[in-house]
Amino acid sequence: MESAAGVADAVLPIMESMTPETLAETAPPAVPLTVEGASVLHQMMRFRWPAWRALSAAARTDILDEAAGALVLLEKPSDGRQSAVYSLLGHKGDLLLVHFRRSFEELNQAQLDLARLRIGDYLESTTSYLSVIELGLYESTSKVYNELAAKGVPPNSDEWKQEIEAVLGRQRQAMAPRLWPEIPSAKYLCFYPMDRRRGESVNWYMVPMARRQRLMHEHGLVGRRYAGEVRQIITGSIGFDDWEWGVDLFADDPLVFKKLIYEMRFDEVSAVYALFGTFYVGLRVRAAELGGIFGLPA
Repeated sequence: MESAAGVADAVLPIMESMTPETLAETAPPAVPLTVEGASVLHQMMRFRWPAWRALSAAARTDILDEAAGALVLLEKPSDGRQSAVYSLLGHKGDLLLVHFRRSFEELNQAQLDLARLRIGDYLESTTSYLSVIELGLYESTSKVYNELAAKGVPPNSDEWKQEIEAVLGRQRQAMAPRLWPEIPSAKYLCFYPMDRRRGESVNWYMVPMARRQRLMHEHGLVGRRYAGEVRQIITGSIGFDDWEWGVDLFADDPLVFKKLIYEMRFDEVSAVYALFGTFYVGLRVRAAELGGIFGLPA
């Protein structure tokens, strides 16, 4: 694997031969390439318990039967489409619904379909999060930018765009299982949004790409040590929601969330540049088990 330093050393002589006037026009973009997959919506809901308890047992059973019938179909993975329900711990809500779909249009339809169920009359949204599964391509970005610069291809020219799209096409095909995954079947989910901190003293977006590549590589090594214990799915939300990324962690032992995130706090990417949002932790609830969390016999 070619190092970030090697890429920078190869590009530097080319850049030094340029005049200041042409350097700004021909310098590769600072933005790393990304590939995107499933559209993702998290819905955090509070249950209207007083109104629910006012219903007869027969009415509650009918409402839950309808909801379970709809959810049993949605929780089955189908070509990048799947939903899952989690029972939240703490005061931030009662339910967390996670939807993976092929597009925002399909996410919107899933949201509307669930709202039209009778159980929707007893659910109140507390917050939500919209994003898409995103894989950053720091290494591929450095490699292709270096190759194009060596050939003298101007950034953002037609030839440049064709080469970039060819790289992205190959990456989408190679990474398809990660871009369109099934929702892991683990017992616990931990979801949180995050930013790369910006301020007077540090700004992630002003750090040179080669250094960002190295930092992200080191950051990823921490997560790899937990392979087999936790499954992580990163989603991008810049332009879609209030934070820049969403992180879903899936595990059968919730303590792994604490250990992994604590260890990552000592990594430079997190220690210097990361800002974390609200954490949500829930237990997976299958459609067939829905009645149990709403007070009906299993």
